[in-house]
Amino acid sequence: MMGNTQGIVYTTEFVTWSTSIDRIITGAGLDSILAGSTRPILIKPNLVEALAPPFTTPVALVAALVERLRVVTDAPIIVGEGSGAAGYDTCHAFAELGYTDMARRYDVELVDLNNEEPVRLENAGCRRWPEMYLPPLALDCFLISVPVLKAHSLAGVTLTMKNMMGLVPPQHYRTGGSWKKSAFHHRIQDSVADLNRYRTPDFTVLDATVGMAEAHLWGPTCDPPVNRLAAGFDPVAMDAYGSGLLKRKWQEIGHIRSVNHELGLAPPQRIVSV
Repeated sequence: MMGNTQGIVYTTEFVTWSTSIDRIITGAGLDSILAGSTRPILIKPNLVEALAPPFTTPVALVAALVERLRVVTDAPIIVGEGSGAAGYDTCHAFAELGYTDMARRYDVELVDLNNEEPVRLENAGCRRWPEMYLPPLALDCFLISVPVLKAHSLAGVTLTMKNMMGLVPPQHYRTGGSWKKSAFHHRIQDSVADLNRYRTPDFTVLDATVGMAEAHLWGPTCDPPVNRLAAGFDPVAMDAYGSGLLKRKWQEIGHIRSVNHELGLAPPQRIVSV
């Protein structure tokens, strides 16, 4: 986590993708941090299924983010996801949701993280995953998570920390013929918390323009739409803030509660409008 950025969430009203992204990136100071850097940047949207927004991260948001980053740095920009869908691979989601065309237009590399050869990591302090398999790309890059504001029927919420589940390889985390990351459904709160003990995002841009009020793949949207973007370097503060937008208590979300004061600070110590 960058410097004194713990516990801070930056937020702005949605106007257009470009306008709001510019405000959020400049206001958070990400442009200053990345200026001159040559470290690859991995943008990680939420494309859990090939379903249109607000179930998934809008391609227009990622395109606006790519445009803004290109002003700041010449570092390689990669868009990577490992879809959990049982019936098709991530490239299908990329194509259906406009990411393939966007990548061609902006000369951005798309990577199906499910197909990357993982490395084995160990952390004896983890209760659920004392060993973890992750792709080297996710470890070596500057990782920008771009989740969608969504409730979740098992995890309570699915925001930036749960978005990291797209990093894990199905060959190690799929049980039977079901959803590709289905091992995470067992002790899901511990599963998400431990995953983030291995890799948290370096920065988050949360799409809170609409919001899914009850679940991540079904049910009503937030009424009225939240109509905001939020960003920050602290994933715990981001998830606590997002929980509040969904009218959920972060203290009741196990994966947020268990890493509070370890991987970040909840509730946000400061909410900064930009």
